[in-house]
Amino acid sequence: MSIRSHMTGQGIGANNYIHNSISLIMGKEYYHHPSAVIDPGAQIGAGTKIWHFTHIMPEVCIGEQCNLGQNVFVASGVKLGNNVKVQNNVSIYAGVTCEDDVFLGPSMVFTNVINPRSAVNRKSEYLETVVQKGATIGANATIVCGNPIGQYAFIGAGAVVTKEVPDFALIVGNPGRQIGWMSRYGHRLHFDEDGIAVCPESGDKYELNNRIVRILND
Repeated sequence: MSIRSHMTGQGIGANNYIHNSISLIMGKEYYHHPSAVIDPGAQIGAGTKIWHFTHIMPEVCIGEQCNLGQNVFVASGVKLGNNVKVQNNVSIYAGVTCEDDVFLGPSMVFTNVINPRSAVNRKSEYLETVVQKGATIGANATIVCGNPIGQYAFIGAGAVVTKEVPDFALIVGNPGRQIGWMSRYGHRLHFDEDGIAVCPESGDKYELNNRIVRILND
């Protein structure tokens, strides 16, 4: 990942620097809309785009070719891998890590405290939540903190995740329950009596054994 600290423009011709809302990163570029707020100390990879009214706090690490939509908040300490897509109105709080190719749907919600109270400071109790490579979290879904989301898992719109999600699992409802399995391309997998399924788009073969799915031709 090609990243460096966000440049303020001071002493390097700030007017020209800000004019096109283009920031230089290791000789490459990322884009931020003029209304976006990017605090000094944030690290942002080449090719990433940051849109209207989005706030990136210090000590955030964002990979290459990411897209952060309108009204997104990213708290200090958050890590986003390469090619992460964050749709409008998403807040990513301290303790969250999203690996490469994660999709966060519009207005989905992360939490980082199990039992919040306004009068009780629980900053030392933030729980970590890791969203693993290729996972999708649908619009308006809620991820209760401390529950890892497996690789290529698919969380349906409006679902409330209250426990760990296996790789490739399809989760819906409140509380979230698993109703099936999804391919890397986002298609429902239908396993035969031998525990084999084929993605209709990619042709990849998958095996289901003891409730663990793996790709056979990887």
